[in-house]
Amino acid sequence: MDNIHTLRLILGDQLNASHSWYRQRDAGVLYVIAELRQETDYVKHHVQKLCAFFAAMEAFATALTTAGHQVLYLTLDDSSEYADLPALLTSLCDRHKVSQFDYQRPDEYRLLQQLEQLAAQLSSQPSPQPSSRSDITVTQYDSEHFLLPFSEISDYFEPGRHSRMETFYRSMRKRFAILMEEDKPAGGRWNYDADNRNKLKPADLSLVPEPLLFANPVKHILARLERHAISHFGDCDEHLLWPITRTQAQALLEYFCHHCLPLFGRFQDAMTANSDHSWSLFHSRLSFALNAKLLHPMQVINAALDSFNGQDSPVDIAQVEGFIRQILGWREHIRGVYWANMPAYAERNSLAASRDLPAFFWSGATKMSCMRQAISQSLHYAYAHHIQRLMITGNFCLLTGIDPAQVDAWYLGIYVDAIEWVEMPNTRGMSQFADGGIIATKPYAASGNYINKMSDYCKDCHYDVKQKDGEQACPFNSLYWRFMQQHRERLAVNPRIGMIYRNWDKQDSAKRQATLDRAERYLADINAL
Repeated sequence: MDNIHTLRLILGDQLNASHSWYRQRDAGVLYVIAELRQETDYVKHHVQKLCAFFAAMEAFATALTTAGHQVLYLTLDDSSEYADLPALLTSLCDRHKVSQFDYQRPDEYRLLQQLEQLAAQLSSQPSPQPSSRSDITVTQYDSEHFLLPFSEISDYFEPGRHSRMETFYRSMRKRFAILMEEDKPAGGRWNYDADNRNKLKPADLSLVPEPLLFANPVKHILARLERHAISHFGDCDEHLLWPITRTQAQALLEYFCHHCLPLFGRFQDAMTANSDHSWSLFHSRLSFALNAKLLHPMQVINAALDSFNGQDSPVDIAQVEGFIRQILGWREHIRGVYWANMPAYAERNSLAASRDLPAFFWSGATKMSCMRQAISQSLHYAYAHHIQRLMITGNFCLLTGIDPAQVDAWYLGIYVDAIEWVEMPNTRGMSQFADGGIIATKPYAASGNYINKMSDYCKDCHYDVKQKDGEQACPFNSLYWRFMQQHRERLAVNPRIGMIYRNWDKQDSAKRQATLDRAERYLADINAL
């Protein structure tokens, strides 16, 4: 690798083969992709998440090399001597005597800080540390992935203020002319969410498709994790089911459009324990491929639209709109909230929650069927769909007042698709209401009735979903009412919640107190639930 004049960093979630960087080959440009201890240790990760990112990074490095680019891929064996990313990059710049350092703007605040501080040290700007090297020109590039340009985030999002997702979503529909008929929404409605809340009945279970899984060998990565004593959790055999290349991600997208999209919206909120494919159902499971940038969001949207617009298509507008809303609306909206509010967002705790995360979050060993299903599935697959995350584990953490920093760390660690920009607003904001309403207009709190309505989890549970008090009473019932009573002063003024308190007040005072007392007993021995 002689005559290298430019060093270009590729982070583990920047595996975008269509980036403009790669349109030309230059023997003087060295691309660096590195497995780093700082990335394995900032939270404790699911082993499949570590394997997925490292395997995808390694495959991307191979693809770039095959395409004729100069690539330096560093494993944990190679990078272990460096304290962090800046130390590694400083050493490489010195070793190759480069005059140019390029990077794509990271999607995580902590990494952006690291690289901007490094840029100040490398460039002609005043450096906080003396250096013997010649000044290096540093250029930051866009990742060329998101649909809303970074420079326009401030046009839609203000720090500390609620931003309505539906308004943002409609503006994006108009901007990109997606599901539009001139200036009107296709089908006459912007949102078909009301059509997409069906429970899976026994007769529906035979419709659930077998998921497309991959068998990517990761034995060598598992050996590296063991060799470097990387702390992790969860299940993983020697073959990884997640897509790690662009080709695999495209295959998964095509499979989703053909086999899952026709019923995706209808059952997108449903949960079941009674299917061989309960964990996947009709969901795309494309979030890892999207967040690692193996796929571009418009590529995903166009594939869904092609399926919808195809001759004799089984996909109706409710299905395709529900899916596109997640990509074009929610995903872009969440990113905007993150960047408009960081770093203060990471400290928000509007409900003053402080309880420790129960031990069963790491084992699934709980008598609550819904929690056991969602957690065990997450430990086994590094995946759960959005309702399991929001209305099962997230709802439980909200009702019991778990410290949002601990909730963040669990979600960020356990899910294969979790990167802070998308995890934190979903968890601290949408799920825990810790941001005070920047994301949601009310807490997503629910009793056991909601879980019973959307799943079959309650049927074989140790607890009785119909009971609020007694040894067999569903914990979600009493914990829900305790939460609502605890935060009554704040929530009662919300017009979407006021009726709930009127119904509560109509109940016999002794029954109300028994319900609250039951909640306190559950909280006192929360690890035994």
